Amino acid sequence: MKTRPLCIIGALLFLLLAGIVTLANYWVLHSTRAAIVTDFARLSTNDIGLVLGTSRYNSDGHSDNPFFEGRMNTAAKLYREGKVRRLLVSGDNGHAGYDEPTWMRDALVARGVPYSAISLDYAGFRTLDSMARAKAVFGLQRFTIITDDFHQARSVFLARSLGLDVVGFPSEHVRYWRSKKVRTRELISRTVACLDVYLFHTKPRYYGPPIKIEIAATALRP
Repeated sequence: MKTRPLCIIGALLFLLLAGIVTLANYWVLHSTRAAIVTDFARLSTNDIGLVLGTSRYNSDGHSDNPFFEGRMNTAAKLYREGKVRRLLVSGDNGHAGYDEPTWMRDALVARGVPYSAISLDYAGFRTLDSMARAKAVFGLQRFTIITDDFHQARSVFLARSLGLDVVGFPSEHVRYWRSKKVRTRELISRTVACLDVYLFHTKPRYYGPPIKIEIAATALRP
C-alpha cells in the first residue's frame, strides 16, 4: 500500500519534468523561427560568420565526424559566395590533444578560406560561452551563426538573450539515422538553455582580454 503514493508522486514528477521540457523546447523553437534562414538566396550578408565547434572525429577517434564536415563545408561556401566576410571559429580546447578551433581553421583553409580571414576562439566550451564571448571578447553585435539545423534554435536563442542581432544558417544536413542521438539530446539542451538564461543567469567559464576582429578592405565584397 505504501508504494502507491510513491508511484503517484513519481508519475507527477515525471509529468512535471516532461511538461518543462516540452514548454522549453516550444519556446526556444518558436521564438527563434524567424531568425533562421534555410534558403541560401535569402540569406543576408554579414561581416562575420560564427562557426560553432564540434569534434573533427567520431567516437572511434579516427573516422570523420559528419557534423564537423557539414559545418566546414557550409562555412567555406558562405565565405566563397560572399555571404560572410570573415569567419570566427569557436570551440573547445580544454585539454591536451583536443583542439576544435585549430581543427576548424585547418579544415577551412583546406577548403580555400585564407588564414587571414579566420579568427579563433579557444574557449567556446559551450554554445552559451561562444555567444557570450562573441559579444564580450570579440566585440561582435551582428553575425551569422553556422551550425547544424537541430542546434540552430538554441544557438540563436542564447545569442538573442544577450541582445545580439543574429541570423542562423544551417550547415549541411546529416541524415536522421546518423544524428538521432544528438537530436534527442538537444531536447534536454534546449531546456538547460532556458534554465541558464531565465533561472541561473549562467556566465561563460572564461572571458579573457578583448580581441578585435579586423575586416580587411581586401575582404570586402559587394
